[in-house]
Amino acid sequence: MQDEEKNEAAAGVEPAPTADGAAPSGEPPRNPNMKWYIIHSYSGFERKVKESLESRVAAFGLQEKIGKVLIPTESVTEVRGGKKYTSERMFYPGYVLVEMDMDDHVWHVVKSTPRVTGFVGTGQQPTPLSEEEVQHIVYKVADSREKPKLKVKFEKNETVRISEGPFATFQGIVDEVNEDRETLKVMVTIFGRSTPVELEFNQVEKVA
Repeated sequence: MQDEEKNEAAAGVEPAPTADGAAPSGEPPRNPNMKWYIIHSYSGFERKVKESLESRVAAFGLQEKIGKVLIPTESVTEVRGGKKYTSERMFYPGYVLVEMDMDDHVWHVVKSTPRVTGFVGTGQQPTPLSEEEVQHIVYKVADSREKPKLKVKFEKNETVRISEGPFATFQGIVDEVNEDRETLKVMVTIFGRSTPVELEFNQVEKVA
């Protein structure tokens, strides 16, 4: 039998797939039983928990049972001294999301990770996130990376200066604020008439 394998290798024949249909080398097959769970961690140690978990997955060979480890963060842009600075801010401090095919061994490996205080769920049984919650939390992280949120509050009747677009350098008065869309309706005086202009938060700056 060994001679046959040697002959096949010498002839350049690929090894036969394993019983589950995956080739013996390369990436492991995607586990369809994985669900997202939330674990509690000590606040301020979320990144340490993520690193520890990823190390334990490698050490215990659990790549097929534990998938991604995610810290829900959003990109926030602040304007300081006329310059924009973008940073990451956690929108669920003290929580880490883990994609798992849950069983007793996986539960124990995750639960015994340093600085993990437990799972979110009822009683002893961790509760996986629903598809709706996954969409809201996991995809919110991806959206936030693409479009950073501006960490600035505008109020009605506040004076602002337009910094971008055709009305750059104009000043106006905030008439409406839409926090969800991050837009403002600003009343700008053009040719002696007060005209409403819709602008994004990052197109205006506060007048000191």
